[in-house]
Amino acid sequence: MFEYAPAPESRSIVDIAPSYGLFINGSFDEGKATFKTVNPATEEVLSEVALAGPEDVDRAVGAARKAYEKWSALPGAERAKYLFRIARIVQERSRELAVLESLDNGKPIRESRDVDLPLVAAHFFYYAGWADKLAYAGFGPDPRPLGVAGQVIPWNFPMLMLAWKIAPALAAGNTVVLKPAETTPLSALFFADVCRQAELPPGVVNIVTGAGDTGRYLVEHPDVAKVAFTGSTEVGRQIARSVAGTGKRLTLELGGKAANIVFDDAPIDQAVEGIVNGIFFNQGHVCCAGSRLLVQESVAEELLSSLKRRMATLRVGDPLDKNTDIGAINSAAQLAKITELSEIGANEGAERWSPPCELPDRGFWFAPTIFTGVTQAHRIAREEIFGPVLAVLTFRTPDEAIEKANNTPYGLSAGIWSDKGSRILAVADQLRAGVIWANTFNKFDPTSPFGGYKESGYGREGGRHGLEAYLA
Repeated sequence: MFEYAPAPESRSIVDIAPSYGLFINGSFDEGKATFKTVNPATEEVLSEVALAGPEDVDRAVGAARKAYEKWSALPGAERAKYLFRIARIVQERSRELAVLESLDNGKPIRESRDVDLPLVAAHFFYYAGWADKLAYAGFGPDPRPLGVAGQVIPWNFPMLMLAWKIAPALAAGNTVVLKPAETTPLSALFFADVCRQAELPPGVVNIVTGAGDTGRYLVEHPDVAKVAFTGSTEVGRQIARSVAGTGKRLTLELGGKAANIVFDDAPIDQAVEGIVNGIFFNQGHVCCAGSRLLVQESVAEELLSSLKRRMATLRVGDPLDKNTDIGAINSAAQLAKITELSEIGANEGAERWSPPCELPDRGFWFAPTIFTGVTQAHRIAREEIFGPVLAVLTFRTPDEAIEKANNTPYGLSAGIWSDKGSRILAVADQLRAGVIWANTFNKFDPTSPFGGYKESGYGREGGRHGLEAYLA
């Protein structure tokens, strides 16, 4: 393996202010309390951010409620103009936003630049096209918006999850109060500036920052008509309980423990690339990550040898370096969880392997890791680790693969690798997962719906289906 010269993206592209307030009714207001957001790769403080309390959330919902009267009355073609404007501005500022995302989140700049930001713009372009065609979306001849949408997004894809939530809500005529994750609030606050640049009417999008309590204030606010949440299954259960009986619409996109199934006729090299992308993309901070590898016994040794060779070439380090494959873990708390579950896996008898990997002295880092000799009784095969850790199981027959793949409380995604199209279709038809990839993994498109079953939540985001939860 030849040496790579460092190729860092310039941090000077983005200008981060020392502090940020709450974006309410088209302007920034200072909060009564603040918290710090840090760069997970260096642990340096990036900025201080306002911590929204109940009164702040109430003001934001009130502003959204007032703006709803005019926004919902606009012709769809007029709303579309704002969405198109936002999409174009995101494209124009994509380099700045990508650097910001990597600084605040820890993900490699190649991913934020080449995956996240293009998809953000694509979602706004796509739903702009739907804004004047809602009567043809299949949800009745005269669909109506619901009102104020309270949206809570996670830290793994801050800008992309924002686009998944805000774009369909605005296209359908709703207004929004959004709460980003407490560890990654900056891109949402920069998006507030994008909204002002697009001359979006005040109050149509409001952004309140804070931790779990802030999200709870928003979810439980009586004037919120629709709640959308992406995050952990545990918090999703709490939200479902608080919303039950209120008449609020609810969509939940929660955890996953996806099976990536490799049959004996699969192209090994192609499958290895898909496995690497499935579990090490975004440091494994992906709800639909292929964290369980199910490989047919007859090719298990060959595939694992190839996988280990490929993992030895992965570069872990500075997220702003364009050569980096695996960046920093998002927070100290998440690193502790990954470390704990990995130690449990080794203590329960699974064989742990990581390539030689020199980790930086500062920041939150975890080497790419695989466990072999895993059974379905191991916790690492059952629990969502949400990190760069792969549990490898084997199978002999398609029926055994299907049984093992479905033996999970989750049902968000799965992958199938085979040269036989008939086998792919037959297996996919029996997998209880919302998204199934064939001979690829982690591919997304704004026109395609995404969502899961069982403890992975309910409802769909993306595509025509993503409009349904925002329409009456």
